[in-house]
Amino acid sequence: MLADDLRGLYYIALKDLRAYYFKPPNISWGILLPFAFVLAFAIRNPGDLRELVPGLLALTLLFGTSSMEAIVIVVERRIGSLERLLLAPVRLPALLAGKLLGGMVFGLTVTLVVLGIMLAVFGVSGVNWLLLILALLLSAAAFSALGALVSVAVREIFEAQTLANFVRFPMMFLGGVFVPVAALPLGLQILARALPLTYTVEALRAALGIGAAEHAILDLSVLAGFAVILFALAVRILGQRLE
Repeated sequence: MLADDLRGLYYIALKDLRAYYFKPPNISWGILLPFAFVLAFAIRNPGDLRELVPGLLALTLLFGTSSMEAIVIVVERRIGSLERLLLAPVRLPALLAGKLLGGMVFGLTVTLVVLGIMLAVFGVSGVNWLLLILALLLSAAAFSALGALVSVAVREIFEAQTLANFVRFPMMFLGGVFVPVAALPLGLQILARALPLTYTVEALRAALGIGAAEHAILDLSVLAGFAVILFALAVRILGQRLE
């Protein structure tokens, strides 16, 4: 049974990557949109551009993993292909994990492209590679699970896009991408601590040698917790929808 689940997980992720993710519009969206937001902020508030790199990477990962993830399941439920996948010897959690893996691989791919550009521009001195890898992997899992949860919670594509943006845009402005969380009013600081992007930005700042690293383990633990909880909720809701 475990071997069937792992095989199914792999082929579901591979199918999604080929059918949905690695298309020119998705690649350009995943890379150019975060660049546009960060560039607009940099023009408005010029300063040390290296300070914006963690936020740029976090936004690229957020939009890269969750944009298509939020609508793939909706599309497949509408055309009936998701139900056909369940006829295969694969359990529902493994099926959804395959969906998440596709989003993770795509999001990490476009983020690594941006990371390579940033390291070429600003250099690689002071980078904690282990922390960087863990932060990217756990963040990709959390954001992909968030996209899957959005996708299973709605029935129409426009609803998925609306709900995804309703979640992502507040995270973008409250998660420390443009303004440090400590500089926000107390109420917004509390809200920011309930958002996974906050912990991604903090972990990436520590990994790139820009911020303090004393809370890095906590950041990674919280991101792992987000990934597990959001995935469990998505599995539960999808199971109820398919009954």
